[in-house]
Amino acid sequence: MSVPTSLHPDARRPSSEPSESLQPVPALGRLGTESAFEVLARAKALEAAGRSVINLGIGQPDFAPAPHIVEAAIRALHDGHHGYTPAAGLPQLREAVAAELETRAGRRLDPDRVLIVPGGKVTMFFAILMFGQPGVEIVYPDPGFPIYRSLIEYTGATPVPLPLRESNGFAFSAEEALSLIGPQTRLIILNSPANPTGGVTPAEEVARLATGLAERPQVALLSDEIYSRLLYDGRKHASLLAYEALDERLILLDGWSKTYAMTGWRLGYSYWPKSLIEPAVRMGINSFSCVNAAAQFAGLAALTGPQDAVEEMARAFDARRRAVVEGLNALPGVSCVEPGGAFYAFPNIAGTGTTAKQLETALLERAGVATIAGTSFGSHGEGYLRISYANALPNLHSGLERIGRLLSEAKGA
Repeated sequence: MSVPTSLHPDARRPSSEPSESLQPVPALGRLGTESAFEVLARAKALEAAGRSVINLGIGQPDFAPAPHIVEAAIRALHDGHHGYTPAAGLPQLREAVAAELETRAGRRLDPDRVLIVPGGKVTMFFAILMFGQPGVEIVYPDPGFPIYRSLIEYTGATPVPLPLRESNGFAFSAEEALSLIGPQTRLIILNSPANPTGGVTPAEEVARLATGLAERPQVALLSDEIYSRLLYDGRKHASLLAYEALDERLILLDGWSKTYAMTGWRLGYSYWPKSLIEPAVRMGINSFSCVNAAAQFAGLAALTGPQDAVEEMARAFDARRRAVVEGLNALPGVSCVEPGGAFYAFPNIAGTGTTAKQLETALLERAGVATIAGTSFGSHGEGYLRISYANALPNLHSGLERIGRLLSEAKGA
């Protein structure tokens, strides 16, 4: 008896050749990636093969969420919160977010303009999709979080890099940002404290930018403030949310991942111009419906409960920051300015005589230390590495020792 072709075992095997009938949109080919996850995968593969690897690459707190946060999620499940929530998020959580943001804004904010989302990336995705299209320009930080440029290119818009320079502590220059705005500019993306550099833009520079933008009403702003609670040496966070004149142009991005060590919970929040919150909610309905209920109750407990764990984590990061900067500056061919926020150092490796990618590869494969090449964050990242100090001090010291041995061997070769 013959087997119908559609049921034959060979017919179910995926072909190794690309299908001539499938034609995804060209925009997919413009999507980039986040190299930290690629490096993490290579590091895990080396560990699986028996190698010792110290991970200074991934940007993830090595702390657990505070117990009251976990308990709130468990309690929500036991209390029967298994269904959909309002698309924009639980009303009580949106109110708590608005109250949290009022400390930055210095004024009352509207909870109805808060959107709860599954992680910080969703806010940048929505904002860039709203303004990106062929023929327009979007300004973004370079070196900066790689997904900014990836999504800009996906929309067909022209990415315009705003250079962040070591000589300026990797803070953005308001004058330079304003100079990049042209007739086709529709969105500026800003990030302070910054990934990958740890740079913090001072309040006076933020004020200059806000003043200059008053004359450019066609430009929206996406302010990525995901590291706003991780600041050192008495620095204060300068948020564009404090400028009421920008109220109808500013999209704010923040969340629970970094502040509360909740990266895997996929929980973020955003604050939108009144004219954009309704389309933003519609985009949410079309993509994720709503954020899972238990995570939202955990987020509520995080914002309204004790903040001791947040402060303890920040103190630990500060101690690590000092140790890492001191250790990096003692390495041959390496120098490092002191980061003002987040949990990254961005050392200058020009003196090693290698490119950023070459050194990233050598450190992982020969020294067993995972780092991220500065070029993963843009062309202005050449000559730098990103070091995450979201790791225990003994591991940081061991990682620096391994890096030092590799660089010394290379220098003596």
